[in-house]
Amino acid sequence: MPTPASLRTKNRLYYLLLAAGGLVAGVGLYAVHLMESHGHIITGMNNQIVWGIPHVFAIFLIVAASGVLNVASIGSVFGKAIYKARAPLASLLSIAMLAGGLAVLMLDLGRPDRVMVAATNYNLTSVFAWNVLLYSGMFALVLVYLWTMMEQRMNPWNKTAGLAVFAWRFILTTGTGLIFAFLTARQAYGSALLPPMFIVLSFAWGLAVFHLVQTSIYAWNEKELDPAILNRKKNLLGVFVMGSLYMVATYHLTNAYFAHRMDFERFILLDGGVYPALFWWGYVLLGNVLPLLLIYLPGLGKTRCVMASSLMVVLGAFALLYVFIIGGQAYPLDIFPGFETVSSFGDGQIGSYQPSVYEFLLGLGGLAIAFIITTVSVRVLNFMPQDKPYIAD
Repeated sequence: MPTPASLRTKNRLYYLLLAAGGLVAGVGLYAVHLMESHGHIITGMNNQIVWGIPHVFAIFLIVAASGVLNVASIGSVFGKAIYKARAPLASLLSIAMLAGGLAVLMLDLGRPDRVMVAATNYNLTSVFAWNVLLYSGMFALVLVYLWTMMEQRMNPWNKTAGLAVFAWRFILTTGTGLIFAFLTARQAYGSALLPPMFIVLSFAWGLAVFHLVQTSIYAWNEKELDPAILNRKKNLLGVFVMGSLYMVATYHLTNAYFAHRMDFERFILLDGGVYPALFWWGYVLLGNVLPLLLIYLPGLGKTRCVMASSLMVVLGAFALLYVFIIGGQAYPLDIFPGFETVSSFGDGQIGSYQPSVYEFLLGLGGLAIAFIITTVSVRVLNFMPQDKPYIAD
């Protein structure tokens, strides 16, 4: 049992962490103020690359927010007890990351004061308008889902709410993939494989984030996860990582099959400088191969190895999104196939992009918002998983 001295130390550390999170979020807001005051000229973004580092952070947070609910769905929908005990924490993380991701997205796109226009005037032929409904619907459903778990009289509605969240998160991640799949102005996108690819990626990214947060909470409370539960969850992460790698490989192989996309694939995988390096070393090696070795090699399935593999999966996710979002914009659109296009605007040329510190600060601000929501909620309410003795089923 913790001593009074250790409790005082933990209280000080808690408020220190909360202050650090608030500082990062505040600095992110200040970066937004500077970008709004001086314009995007102070960032690395330009007329060709209009989605920069902030979008990498935002898309990761939104996709992982959907994927982390997989933990809750396995428990509530499929009746797996060890996951059901983690459903409240998974739901909290979903709300926190979705809030952080949407904050970055809204502040990066410019004119956040006009968000009410987007919320009250819908162009139903626009996938962006669909996502306004999808994101707000996700917030509402997950809050109801949490209510059915934490309010005893609402428990009979838990499975119904779980089924609704299970279906909605698939729809939400499909909508995120459709933003790119319907974007014909970039050759990197416009593929029907993107929605299912984002769904599978969300499984791995969400579970990796959940592992990191859950292990931190257990360490904070001086508890240790049952080795049998740890082994089962790390094996599930390995399956999701392999599925993600398969979908990404299928996406690139499909692109390479079509002659008009071969040059883009050569650029993104071989000749594009930083993009092939990030893809092969950042995503494939760091984000997939090394985590799989840590997960499946005999004798390595310990807590530290699972933490390390989860962190690598998250870092690999950022590498992949950088390549996909920014590399996809950097490659020029082939407007007139078979002809060379030359103009004063720079048509037909590879776009250059050097991210600025303001963009990183905005992205980190979104992470800080998710951190603050999670930290305060775990402190105020009981989100600690309550495990019964585990029996393999």
